[in-house]
Amino acid sequence: MHPRGVIVTRPEPGLSETMAAVADAGWLPLASPALVVQRHTLRLPQKLPAAILLTSGQAVSAAVAAAQQAKALDIPVYAVGDRTAQRARNAGFTHVKSADGDARALVALLQTHQPPECGSLLLCSGAGQGIELAAWCRQAGFKVVRRVVYAAKPIQHINPQTCTAIQAAKVAVVLFFSAESAAGWLAALPEAEQKLLAGQASAVVISGRVAGVLRATGWQNIRVADHVSAAAVMDALGTYPA
Repeated sequence: MHPRGVIVTRPEPGLSETMAAVADAGWLPLASPALVVQRHTLRLPQKLPAAILLTSGQAVSAAVAAAQQAKALDIPVYAVGDRTAQRARNAGFTHVKSADGDARALVALLQTHQPPECGSLLLCSGAGQGIELAAWCRQAGFKVVRRVVYAAKPIQHINPQTCTAIQAAKVAVVLFFSAESAAGWLAALPEAEQKLLAGQASAVVISGRVAGVLRATGWQNIRVADHVSAAAVMDALGTYPA
C-alpha cells in the first residue's frame, strides 16, 4: 500500500492550516517544523507610515500589535500573498491588499495603488529577509523603512516521531516552503534518515530555489509548485492516490 505520511516542515503560523489541508486531501500529516521563530516587538513612529508591507505571516502579530497601540488598524497593508493578507485581516487590519505572488508582484501592486508621494512605507520582515524587496521599492521611487520583527532559526534536532516514520517507510512526501528552512531541516536530519527519505519519498516544494537545495543533497523526486504560495504547494501535492 502507498504510504500516506506527509511531513510538513512549515512552522506556525501556517503549520496547523497546512496540516489540516493535508488531512483533508486524504494524507496523514506529520508535523516537523524546520524553524524556531523568535518574535520581536515593534513600535510605530509618531508620524505613521503611509502603509505597512508584509512578506510573511510571521510578521503579522508584531505589526498588528504596534498598530493597535497606535490606534492605526486602518493603515493600508500590502501583503505578498493571499494567506498573509487573510491573516492580517483576521488580526484586525481593515485595509489589506494582496499581491498574490512574490516580491516583484508586491512592488507592482504598490505602484498601482500607493503613489510614492503618499509617504514612507514600513516593511516588516524577518532577520536577513526583505532586503531585496526594500531595494526594489526604493528603485521604484518609494521611501522604505525596514524593521526586523522576527528571527527564524533552524531547528537543531528532528523530532523522534518524524525519524520513526521515516525508518518505518511511512513517509510518501515532504513539503518544503523555503530554501532556508529546507537546508536547515535536512542539516538536522540524521544521515541514515536522509538516505532513507531520498530513496522512499518525493518532495513538494514552493519554488525552484528550494528544489536546488534538495538536488544538491542528492534528492531526485521533486515537484515544484506552479507559483510561490502555500495553496500551490497543496495543489502540487494533490489527493492521496486511491
